[in-house]
Amino acid sequence: MVTIGILALQGAFVEHEAMVRRLGAQAVQVRKPEQLADLDGLIIPGGESTTMGLVAERWGLVEPLRAWVRSGKPTWGTCAGMIMLADRATGQKEGGQTLLGGLDVTVNRNYFGRQNESFETWLRVPALGEAPIRAVFIRAPAIVAAGAGVEVLATVPGRGEDVIAAVRQGNILATAFHPELTDDLRWHALFLAMVENPVAVA
Repeated sequence: MVTIGILALQGAFVEHEAMVRRLGAQAVQVRKPEQLADLDGLIIPGGESTTMGLVAERWGLVEPLRAWVRSGKPTWGTCAGMIMLADRATGQKEGGQTLLGGLDVTVNRNYFGRQNESFETWLRVPALGEAPIRAVFIRAPAIVAAGAGVEVLATVPGRGEDVIAAVRQGNILATAFHPELTDDLRWHALFLAMVENPVAVA
């Protein structure tokens, strides 16, 4: 059985765990570096990215997580998780943001504003079929620049132009929103398919 780890430092990890199990895979909450060894894939959930980074540093997880991503193992970051996977971030608080890197994008941490500016919308995601996807944006980031090797899966209207809300690069999946807060299993099914059929990474 496929085993998916969900980084359980802070944020919406329980909801991801439930979705993974609904699809018939095993889910494990990850809080220690040694737990990474037995995983087939890893989800870094939404939450508060600065807090998640600080806790990861305190628990000795930052370098093991960077090594995991660099090795090409399947990884999915949602909202704060997407920020952590980015190679570059803007709109950071003083002192910066712990980034794991691996995803060739620039993320604006607070692109869509404060908690009271959170919103829901419907997205067209051809990779997930014709039916639109409900997307929940909570203090959401946005990808404002992406490298040539990054596949854009979905965009959303931004400040005067569309911005990138979901991408895939090799074995990395990233979404600016929270699929785990809906009943739609398609994003989790896509990630499990990536885990079961990873691409070769140089």
